[in-house]
Amino acid sequence: MKLLVKLGGTLLDVDATRERLARQIAAISSRASVVVVHGGGRQLTQFLSERGVESQFVNGLRVTTPAILDAVVKVVAGSVNRQLTASLNSAGVRAVGISGIDAALAEAETMDPALGSVGRITRVNPELLQHLVSGGFLPVVACVAGDREGRFYNVNADQMAVACAAAFGADQLIFLTDVAGVLDRDKNLVPHLTPAAGESLITAGVATGGMLAKLNAAQSALRQGVAQVRIAAGAAGDVLERILAGESVGTQLASEEVCAK
Repeated sequence: MKLLVKLGGTLLDVDATRERLARQIAAISSRASVVVVHGGGRQLTQFLSERGVESQFVNGLRVTTPAILDAVVKVVAGSVNRQLTASLNSAGVRAVGISGIDAALAEAETMDPALGSVGRITRVNPELLQHLVSGGFLPVVACVAGDREGRFYNVNADQMAVACAAAFGADQLIFLTDVAGVLDRDKNLVPHLTPAAGESLITAGVATGGMLAKLNAAQSALRQGVAQVRIAAGAAGDVLERILAGESVGTQLASEEVCAK
């Protein structure tokens, strides 16, 4: 089984939470091929704020000036990636911290000139992931991508996770975040969603903000061939073990046939 686990930056902010998730990932890596993609937006905002740099967002994406891109590399591909990689190594796996720039793993282009160096992924070259996994290593991917002219880009972590999951051939993409899952109009957790039901939540305006972004990413993953996507709270006890055991944790997005099982 191939799994891609995407960790939201809010889960990596506290040492104890990061280390607990690292132990869970180490435990499941003994019976699955695992790739981890992570964010780091909260840490980046704090880093910039401490230096008097105010972040501007357009449709949820951080406008990325040259100074902010430099901070993205230092924080997201630097300290956040190093801390998570170290926690995973401490938990007993051979984790390797990389970004989309390494071996041209994730190629990107400018999404919108108004956003600066924010990238849209155009291609993922999964050979690096495959070589690392087949060699017994666990790739830890920071959401920075490059192009063939040597430029690099700040990339949305959910989009990086989807692109890597599809190219890697993941059987399941698991978004671990700071919410329990997808909620309906009455704020009740929705345990299972088909693509059509997910689209209904989006068009009806029930899903907004971060959850809208997650749902859009999940829908994109399903369209690109990932069989199942899960959105669940990273703070839930033994969340990864429970998901792999078939327990209904968070929200599962899959075809009608899978959801009916």
